Amino acid sequence: MASSSSNEYVTVEVGEEYTYPYPSNLSAASFISVKLSGKDEYRMWKTQMVCLLKSHDMFGFIDGTFVRPAEASSSSSVSGKEKVGGHQTHWLWTRSDALVKGWILGSLSKETFGYVLEGLTGKLHQEDFSAKDVWDELQILYAPHASPQLPVVEGTEEDQERASDLVKLNNDIQHEIWSWVEHILNVGRVTVIDKITNNGNTALHVAVGTYKDREFLENLLERIPENTQLMDLRNSDGSTLLHVAAIIGNTEAADILMARYPDLLLTEDNEGQTPLALALSNMHKETARHLLEHINSDTQKDALFSGTTGDDLLVTLISSKDFCFAQDLLGHYKTLHTDAVLMAIAKNFPSKVNLYEIYEGYSAPSCTTCCDALADICAPWILSYIIVPLLLAILVIPVFFVFMLGMLVWVFIKERVETHEGAVNLLLGVSSLIKENKHPSSYHHYYTNPILEATRQNAYEFIQIIIWNFPNAILSATEDGHNIIQYAVLNRSENVYNLLYQMSEHRNIYRTIRDSHGNNLLHLAARLAPNNKLNLISGAALQIQRELQWFKEVERFICPLSITQKNSFNETPQTVFTREHKDLVVEGEKWMKSTAESYTITAALIITIVFAAAITVPGGSDQSNGIPIFTNRTAFTVFAISDAISLFSAVTSLLMFLSILTARFAEQDFLYKLPRKLIIGLSTLFISTTAMIVAFAATLYLVFGQSNSRILIPIAVLTCLPITSFVTLQFPLVLDLMSATYGPSIFGKQDIYLFY
Repeated sequence: MASSSSNEYVTVEVGEEYTYPYPSNLSAASFISVKLSGKDEYRMWKTQMVCLLKSHDMFGFIDGTFVRPAEASSSSSVSGKEKVGGHQTHWLWTRSDALVKGWILGSLSKETFGYVLEGLTGKLHQEDFSAKDVWDELQILYAPHASPQLPVVEGTEEDQERASDLVKLNNDIQHEIWSWVEHILNVGRVTVIDKITNNGNTALHVAVGTYKDREFLENLLERIPENTQLMDLRNSDGSTLLHVAAIIGNTEAADILMARYPDLLLTEDNEGQTPLALALSNMHKETARHLLEHINSDTQKDALFSGTTGDDLLVTLISSKDFCFAQDLLGHYKTLHTDAVLMAIAKNFPSKVNLYEIYEGYSAPSCTTCCDALADICAPWILSYIIVPLLLAILVIPVFFVFMLGMLVWVFIKERVETHEGAVNLLLGVSSLIKENKHPSSYHHYYTNPILEATRQNAYEFIQIIIWNFPNAILSATEDGHNIIQYAVLNRSENVYNLLYQMSEHRNIYRTIRDSHGNNLLHLAARLAPNNKLNLISGAALQIQRELQWFKEVERFICPLSITQKNSFNETPQTVFTREHKDLVVEGEKWMKSTAESYTITAALIITIVFAAAITVPGGSDQSNGIPIFTNRTAFTVFAISDAISLFSAVTSLLMFLSILTARFAEQDFLYKLPRKLIIGLSTLFISTTAMIVAFAATLYLVFGQSNSRILIPIAVLTCLPITSFVTLQFPLVLDLMSATYGPSIFGKQDIYLFY
């Protein structure tokens, strides 16, 4: 045994000269001034750490020089300054290695420390972590371009040559230069199963990840050493070659691998993901379809599609709204294990293609194809997308432009129809699978939560199909005891609420039904709508209007005695509405007033301008009789009429906005009274603005046109500019107001008869 002073370090010799330094009085913090918290600090931190370790002869613990000795069975106790056996050698190595590990971990930030522990926990037990393991993990995290195969300076020449070959092999594979790859492999220092990247990818992993040439990959596969199990060939994530092909969507490589090694389909990585699951989660559907084609046994089906992991495959596809593919995948399932699939359909169920109500529901659900659905809606679309575009082509727009526009619209509609039909067919298939493989007493475990989610999402077709397959689903209720109609009122799901008109057997029950707190249906309608539903409506005034429309609709439905009925808190529905919507009414008042004030200023300015123009007519007047000089000109008549229209409509608009500013802003006023005034004010302001621009254009022609008709073209173009801007920017608000106040009601019967 050789040792330095006890203040520096202890060395131990066993057999040959074996040195385990242990500096006992060193403060690592005095050497390491940088806390490693990210990639930016890694180079500085590594430089300081290497200097520290080399200065105390401890670099061997991270470069592999001081290999962990085997622990002997002997338990004899020997002093640290004597020659020791295998047990003591292992103990001394562990002590020095723990010191180095402590230095490294002590120089990490809390976040980096957590990343290291998380990365190593999946590979080793905590007691097996060595300083070298921690060092390599940090290199993987923060030095992505470094290779753990590169030798340290202390390595042998053979190690350096091998490391150089690994780097060359990596580069040559990425460039797919087979002659160079073949030369390196023929040398014999490296093979295709050696790890050549910092995350443990072998040459084959890299080839699959950068694959372009089929022959190149097949040549590499031929170089796999005998007795090598390809399923055991994994990187640090536990990914096999097929996992890599699935992640990047390398369909042809997946076909090659499956043809040679079909068992790869069932392998799982460290996260428990199969190649099929990874292909679907990374949206490589073509690769997933090819993997499905290679499933040829019930054993593979049971392994891939059993348990919750099997359900997750369907959930992934449904979340991407690829319902047709999900329906194909469903054909491989023998049963479902949770309600996750129905829940995913409920959350992502698409709405019908609906323009002027051209595509209304089903007389009864049936498993039709997408082409059948397209045929059903062709006739209505002839009117909207053939006749109307042709008329426009004759009158205004070139035929070619209309044709192209119609084609684009048709492509969009076709995709929407296919998506909708795919969702319906998938839901019917899932329902059938549950009915075929589950006992009726367990049906509610599958449909209860999904039907409530569909109610919240306003997916009434989902509810219809579920009730058609599982009649007892109509009795589903939330934890608070609210059934689907009560829940629809709470969540403002008008399409689900409209199903009341088809529920002849249950309709009268809902007129008087009360929840656990004594709330009838009108009490629930009096509550404030969820934010996600309110935010769909622009402006607080329109929001309170929609809330009033809901309240009035439910009020017409329930029994008259329920209108004044009190709940357990001694509140009538009107009391609940006033309390819940107090803040929204205040916001609606602010919105109305600010809008009216802005437009009042605009209307006043227009009145001033057009009144002055009426007094000082263009061209002036004859001094002898006061008659305008351009009286007999057509353009002057246009000016006079436009100016008068602008003045009278601006005054009307101003009066409407002033009446809004002086209104009382009661709750009920937001239903019709206030919106009506705002509609009239905005409409007359639009007319006034348009007429003012026309009057100005007529003035330009009278004063500067000099009977030159060609000047009408630039004047007309310039006149259209402000009018178009006004329509584009302001008229949508008018349309929203008119639609919400006088448009078709959101409540009404649905032409579906599933409840009879």
